[in-house]
Amino acid sequence: MKITFPHLGNSYIAIETLLRTLGHEPITPPLGTRKTLELGSKISPEHTCLPFKIILGNMLEGISQGADTVMMIGGWGPCRLGYYGEIQRILLEESGNDIEFITLEVPRKDYNKAWSTMRKVFSCKNLGAIYKGCQLTKAKMDVLERLENLSLYCRPREKIPGAISSFLDKKLQELRQVSSIKDCYLIYENSEKELEDLINPNNKRRVPRVGFLGEIYTVVEPFANLNIETRLGHLGVEVVRTISLWEWLQDHIFKKIMGKSHIEPLAKSADGYLRGFIGGHGLESVAHSVELAKSNLDGIIHILPLSCNPEIIAQGILPKISSDYEVPIMSLVIDEHAGETGFQTRLEAFVDLMERRLYARV
Repeated sequence: MKITFPHLGNSYIAIETLLRTLGHEPITPPLGTRKTLELGSKISPEHTCLPFKIILGNMLEGISQGADTVMMIGGWGPCRLGYYGEIQRILLEESGNDIEFITLEVPRKDYNKAWSTMRKVFSCKNLGAIYKGCQLTKAKMDVLERLENLSLYCRPREKIPGAISSFLDKKLQELRQVSSIKDCYLIYENSEKELEDLINPNNKRRVPRVGFLGEIYTVVEPFANLNIETRLGHLGVEVVRTISLWEWLQDHIFKKIMGKSHIEPLAKSADGYLRGFIGGHGLESVAHSVELAKSNLDGIIHILPLSCNPEIIAQGILPKISSDYEVPIMSLVIDEHAGETGFQTRLEAFVDLMERRLYARV
């Protein structure tokens, strides 16, 4: 099968490897642009959220490149993400696209349907090759997230503006091409050494650090969040992530399969502010805000798409956390009409607030 899939940050690097391992041809859509959003919006219901429209646009661009199959994640629970795949399948069919649509989700009751889906995906019969491919996929996911976190540390300390972003892009494309686990980690080891030459050794001033959290898609996908991590880095701020795609896979797929839950430690952190799971990453946003506030970061940025119910609940709780721990928290609501100028102005004002608080304490 020629399978296309929606973008989620740089995860396409690992997904391509996995699909090839399973005997399929990956059709990676172009990175998100205004055209992607317009394509998705054209056939989406007006009031659907930004991630839905961008994801649908990714699918349409992949189909236009020759894909005969679309792969999407699903789920069950309060978050609407679990319903995206079925709605998008219907919209694609109604717009004249004759494609196979595969939704990957942890089965709740219908194990026959889940087994039928897995048989389609696992067309490769060589179990040894599948195991090795999955290990390589895991290694690529691990290394790409390490590279991204390394760039978040280095960007506010770079000698030449833009050098870290260019370096990261180069290394990610190298990672995309390698075919062994050893080469994956060699790329990371070399990157650590090479980045030393891109950092300004004379900059001894303490860099403000901001925690970044919210709905997973708008946190991880640069087009959806207007490249907020890069913008903050260029404003001299180190971004501390709270979401890892690999950890998300472990929490929401592997742990669910084994009957384990990732909710308990989060509920413990959020105790006193939120009683339990509310869908999506709402509980995570509250729990991680408390954890970040206790770790003495200089600020927290919470991002969410317009109309995301779990994050709206979290947004209403965050001012109390901000007051209790005396840490500035800013919520950014994103939709298809978000303008870059206003977005940049809000970031600059928040960074100015963090810097004044930080250097007043020093």
